[in-house]
Amino acid sequence: MLEVNPQLKLSDPSELLLRLRWLAIISPHLRGSLSATGGVHSSDDIVKAVLAGAHTVQLVSVLLRHGPRVLFSLLDGVEDWMKEHEYESVAEFRGAMNLKRCADPAAFERANYMRILQSWRV
Repeated sequence: MLEVNPQLKLSDPSELLLRLRWLAIISPHLRGSLSATGGVHSSDDIVKAVLAGAHTVQLVSVLLRHGPRVLFSLLDGVEDWMKEHEYESVAEFRGAMNLKRCADPAAFERANYMRILQSWRV
């Protein structure tokens, strides 16, 4: 007999890298908004997603793990990063690290690939 076996699998930060890569590739070619979904667990993750081209991020797993109060620390972290880098608004740095704005997209791709390979643990 077939039956549904509902299971909740929360995301973890290791899932973000693939999302960032595709945001950086796709964002310069779309007029619509993109959202980073999965792997966003810190204010640094939020900043990286926006730099890659995201308009929004989804924070379901981090909220389920830490509760809604985590939003205050995430927001504070993004605001601190913006002050440190002298940005007045999120729109100012959205997409700043996408492949269209990268001086050498091929080198960027190779560097990411090498970083992934070097991080692999057997």
